[in-house]
Amino acid sequence: MINLEKEIREQPKVLSDVGKVNEKTIINLVKELKESGVDNVYFVARGTSDHACIFAQYLFGITMGMNCTLATPSIFTQYNSKINFHNTLVVGVSQSGRAEDVCAVLKSANDQGMITVAITNYEDSLLAKNAKYHLFCAAGEEVSIAATKTFTSQMYLLSMLCAYWSGNEALKNELNNISKHMENALTYIPASANEIAKEIKDTESGVILGRGLAYPIALEGALKILETNNKKMRGYPISDFYHGPVAQLHKDDLAMVIAQSGPMYNDAIKMIDKLNSVGAKVVVITDNKELANKEKSIYIENTGFEFSTMFLVALAVQFIALQLVLERGINPDKSNVIAKITVTK
Repeated sequence: MINLEKEIREQPKVLSDVGKVNEKTIINLVKELKESGVDNVYFVARGTSDHACIFAQYLFGITMGMNCTLATPSIFTQYNSKINFHNTLVVGVSQSGRAEDVCAVLKSANDQGMITVAITNYEDSLLAKNAKYHLFCAAGEEVSIAATKTFTSQMYLLSMLCAYWSGNEALKNELNNISKHMENALTYIPASANEIAKEIKDTESGVILGRGLAYPIALEGALKILETNNKKMRGYPISDFYHGPVAQLHKDDLAMVIAQSGPMYNDAIKMIDKLNSVGAKVVVITDNKELANKEKSIYIENTGFEFSTMFLVALAVQFIALQLVLERGINPDKSNVIAKITVTK
């Protein structure tokens, strides 16, 4: 079994353990956050970790009405300037913990006396050492170039922070179910992803579309397929795709749409109808059985919580990337272009 598949399949175990490993730290962190009156969050990350932060940006906004900002690290490292972090929690996210520009942002926040948090898979990493609190992904070594289990571990930790900080008991309880949802999804998603991979293996490019909590998963899915299969893929929010980018799609072009139950479902349906009208090769990832039966699709369990359903969508796009490399005879664990650890400054 190649490392990519092994690591994808490890996710239920990782997500069953990560909460226990970090609960005490999160309780202490939340206590200090409440006492300090913090009312903003500043997320700093790159690549896959940035997608986890966009997911958190939505979740914190939906659950807490919290103003969350995505960092622009070059302000600190290239322009030698800084941002006023008054009343702001600064969260740096990096699989390796070696991202120097992420570290630079945390150092600036430390200098201003702010609360800083690192989320990494290495307890002895530079980022972990430079944060007041460290949340540990506890995912074990990730060898494959494409991050999979560390992505969902980051999503979990950020969701856990939101749940404990907001005091949302339903969110906290659902976190305990995610591992079981993932375990169950492993019984049916791989076969569906294999069928989709056979359908799209010869396409040279495509888009993945989602809105709301699905948007960062669309970004991550596009990145996974791009970096493992060398296909030109790009993720877009459904809402933005109408504003010009839709013009790039023609007959038989690949368009994948995440259509989750909830506030964004009707927008996804309208986009699917639009894509079908131009003859695009449409693939849908959905928790709606009627839609799944109507379109080329991967059906996923409806968990009853949009945020936890996104973990299953993440699993689905990971398996599409995996099944594509198996169909095309590519080794996803090696690349002449991409390194597992990328250090930006």
